[in-house]
Amino acid sequence: MITVRISFEKKNEASYISLLDLQRVMQRVLKRSGLPVWHTLGFNPHIYMTFACPLSLGQESECECVDVKTEAENPDFAQWQTELNVIMPTGIRITHVGPVQMKADLIAFACYQITYPAAAAAVLEQYNALESAPVEKHSKKGKKIVELKDHIPQVEYTTAGDRVCMELCLPAAQELNLNPSLLTGFLEEKFGLPAASAGILRKRFLTADRQLFA
Repeated sequence: MITVRISFEKKNEASYISLLDLQRVMQRVLKRSGLPVWHTLGFNPHIYMTFACPLSLGQESECECVDVKTEAENPDFAQWQTELNVIMPTGIRITHVGPVQMKADLIAFACYQITYPAAAAAVLEQYNALESAPVEKHSKKGKKIVELKDHIPQVEYTTAGDRVCMELCLPAAQELNLNPSLLTGFLEEKFGLPAASAGILRKRFLTADRQLFA
């Protein structure tokens, strides 16, 4: 049995599809495709699927992936990609299908592109001038204070037209996973910069030694 990784983009209106709904979408699309996907055993069999680092609602991504299994001996991955793209909902595009090369637990960092209206540059400079930027992080284990300056000491940005753009790589491991919304939320609370004015795009995953996750 082969474990297959389906990599995809999730953009525009699809960014508002929750993880639970995304699981339903993938189940339906894979069933409709007729591809030889393995189902779990038991009273209520369903397609085996695992997602890496679920994306927050409203954020876009170029590096999402879901792993499925197949009993096909020599699957035609190019055919998988073509057939899935034909029936994918708007905003989701399959970018690659192939055998799994790295386990999802090797993901250590997620890299993001965050854009704001150009006027936000002044606020970003104010953030850079701060010595401390504590935020409250909520998780299943409860609440804890995270010092943003330990992970984002300075925000480097570029201006293009009426937008400013910054690139960030944040921890995305099981022991520590930081969402860029912690930064946008802090900038709103501290300086009044609306978090809703930020566009967040996840670009890639990296391993602990900064290799591209695949």
